[in-house]
Amino acid sequence: MTADFKIKNGLDIPMEGAPGDQIRSVPLKGTVSVFPSEYKRVKFKMLAEEGDTVKQGGVLARRKDQQDFLLRSPVAGKILEIKLGERRSLQEIVIDPTDAADQETFTTFTVNGLLKTPREDLLSHLKDTGLMALIRQRPFNVIADASVPPKSIFVNGMNTAPFRPDAHLLARGKAEELQAGLNALTRLTDGPVHLCLAAAKAVTPDLLTKAANVQVNYFDGPHPSGNTSTHIHYLDPVLPGDTVWTLRVSDVLRIGELLLNGVIPSTQTLLLAGNGVKPEARGDVKATTGMSLSAILDGALIEGETRIVRGDALYGDIAVPESGVYFYDQGYVVLPEDRERHLLGWYAPTTEMYSAHKVVPSAWLKGKKFTFGTNTRGSKRALVLTGIYDKYVPLDIMVDPLSRACISKDTEDAIALGILETDPEDFALCTFVCPSKTDFGAIVAETLALIQEEGF
Repeated sequence: MTADFKIKNGLDIPMEGAPGDQIRSVPLKGTVSVFPSEYKRVKFKMLAEEGDTVKQGGVLARRKDQQDFLLRSPVAGKILEIKLGERRSLQEIVIDPTDAADQETFTTFTVNGLLKTPREDLLSHLKDTGLMALIRQRPFNVIADASVPPKSIFVNGMNTAPFRPDAHLLARGKAEELQAGLNALTRLTDGPVHLCLAAAKAVTPDLLTKAANVQVNYFDGPHPSGNTSTHIHYLDPVLPGDTVWTLRVSDVLRIGELLLNGVIPSTQTLLLAGNGVKPEARGDVKATTGMSLSAILDGALIEGETRIVRGDALYGDIAVPESGVYFYDQGYVVLPEDRERHLLGWYAPTTEMYSAHKVVPSAWLKGKKFTFGTNTRGSKRALVLTGIYDKYVPLDIMVDPLSRACISKDTEDAIALGILETDPEDFALCTFVCPSKTDFGAIVAETLALIQEEGF
């Protein structure tokens, strides 16, 4: 069973810096870090101490609210340091890796056997290995609560934001891991498992388009047609009281690898792109989870000051080379740091500057790619309700009233206006085109956190 959708609202930004289709491996150098702080609104209790030796897959910590949900090490080695933050919150665990392949092993499954595995057994296995954290829950986009069965599960296999990994490239050569992960998901819900792909991929069938035991859906149109919120909105909308689980294809592959091999995956495939990256270095990088970003970026960046974004070009967090590869990372976009004041701002008569509002001549040049930096081309000012944002959001949501409700912390109005169906990344284009330079994602994230805390 398949479904096809044509999305009209949105915008594809013609950005230079796209990656190639090569995959290179980066050898592990230096220490490896595990970052409990990246698990938002989750607190961990340390179960190991500085100086302890751990196996790959060895226990490091557990959730304070769920004792069977464990945090495990991606490598074998010795714990060098445990870094704490405010109120002694666990921030980072630094491990000195060893060359020995000392691995903790777990129960293995077969691809077809997973179709008969009890739901509780799979959930217990995923929590014990820590990979339950790969499954997110809507509303609020938090780690899924295993005690609340979802009405459906969505697997995102699309790439419409600049720049995100190509799920079809990640799945190449991993047919068993993919199907094992998908089969496991079918046991976790009584509803359908939706695999959402770009319509263009239906023309050349591959592992994803031929996936079994799931409903394959195709979406065509500009960004954010590839956002999970868009897929949920058209296929199975989230209403108050509903629960939907979401994953990315890369997450399904990691779960499938664990279930088949019985070993915690130690590596991730990450996308490196953007104008701040040398053309020959753009592409997918296979690296060890937790290794230093400096090793991945070594020799890959252009000269001059740059900004590293952990995420895509429209939505993500700033990263520094001294940090490491997060458990949730999919890639990094590097942009030139642009602090200059530009004459006439958005109204310069040039063909080298992009404008979504068509106030410069370059807006009429079809097919032209543009160089983007970090400059916002103007200062932040009061938000004016103009109605221009709705055409960039394909959800049945009025952005102006919703943003006003969020700013005033009116959670009742925000819920009535559909905020539970959204995620902050859904408003990244609104931020990009906003004349007032308003960060819509931040105000939506703050309101969602407030609603989760207060209840509804």
